[in-house]
Amino acid sequence: MTKSPDRTPLTRDFFDRDVLEVAPDLLGRTLVRRHPTGTIELRLTEVEAYAGEIDPGSHAFRGRTARNGVMFGPPGHTYVYFTYGMWHCLNLVCGPDGHASGVLLRAGEINVGTDLARERRLSARNDKELAKGPARLATALDVDRELNGSDLFGGPTPALSVLRGTPPPRDQVRSGPRTGVGGDGAHQPWRYWIDGDPTVSPYRAHTPRRRPSRKAA
Repeated sequence: MTKSPDRTPLTRDFFDRDVLEVAPDLLGRTLVRRHPTGTIELRLTEVEAYAGEIDPGSHAFRGRTARNGVMFGPPGHTYVYFTYGMWHCLNLVCGPDGHASGVLLRAGEINVGTDLARERRLSARNDKELAKGPARLATALDVDRELNGSDLFGGPTPALSVLRGTPPPRDQVRSGPRTGVGGDGAHQPWRYWIDGDPTVSPYRAHTPRRRPSRKAA
């Protein structure tokens, strides 16, 4: 018999830990998105850890700004950023208050509200692609900057919350370099995923942007 996912909400203490403990422990958890048009639930299958001021790959590496302020805590809030002028990405803030760190939610399997997610992800070829990648996940859940700083524990029906779900066995958890991160942060093995899960996004190494070459006059 397949055991049903545990629907007990995680506590704020879960997020008040080192980001490298929280990130792999989020795999298999159930992310709930409550929206006026309906509720979507997904099982997290891929995440990335970002360790703030000690992490060259983090938005908070150079200190607090208006953009990244929510990353400095308290834990259990959301950090939503806009990238490439078109996509949003969803992160969960963790670690002690005042220390910037967060977990990027990269992929998941939608188990509730699939029809609603399909309406938002018309280009998805199948249901496994609905939240396969951080921008796709945010689009499927209708996450934008209005949710930046949202409290996962803000009342009985917060816009986003996380349930205990069904964490995978430890031998099914894999780690490796983060997708698209270059420079000194490129080789940190802080991307975590459930081995063999079809919703996990493909790894892509960082590709430096090149300026167009100027031809000699």
